[in-house]
Amino acid sequence: MGQKLRQGDPWMPGFRYGALLPPLSLNLMVTDVARSVAFYQAVFAAEVHYYDIDFGAARVGSAEVMLHADHTHDEHPWHADLVAGQQRGLGLQLRLLGIDPDETERRARAYGATVVSGTKDKGHGWRETLVRDPDGYEWAVGVLIPPAKGPLRPT
Repeated sequence: MGQKLRQGDPWMPGFRYGALLPPLSLNLMVTDVARSVAFYQAVFAAEVHYYDIDFGAARVGSAEVMLHADHTHDEHPWHADLVAGQQRGLGLQLRLLGIDPDETERRARAYGATVVSGTKDKGHGWRETLVRDPDGYEWAVGVLIPPAKGPLRPT
């Protein structure tokens, strides 16, 4: 694992946090943990469990999201691309059902975040908005709308 800039002990041992993670969680490399935490709180109303200069842990809707500073992965093969400013998350869209897209878009615009696509009803059964975080990761958040909302099988 890469270098740590944190002074003192982490909020909990890594193995304990790892044991608490759900079967699917997100781990995003970010340039500035504090900036990302502020974004996720302001735009997605994230519950931030902890953060420091190296690492952040948050709940965004139903998703557990880890935010690792770039320097913590300085031994990873793609570290050079990260620090060179290559686009992050290109081709990946993080989709999260159960977050009010209208409210998310409102908060994103008030925060000055990039709204890739304003809130609209989509043919795949979601009312959604697309928002980009400070490092370029694109989030699609929304709620089900008819006909997706309701029974999945004809009655």
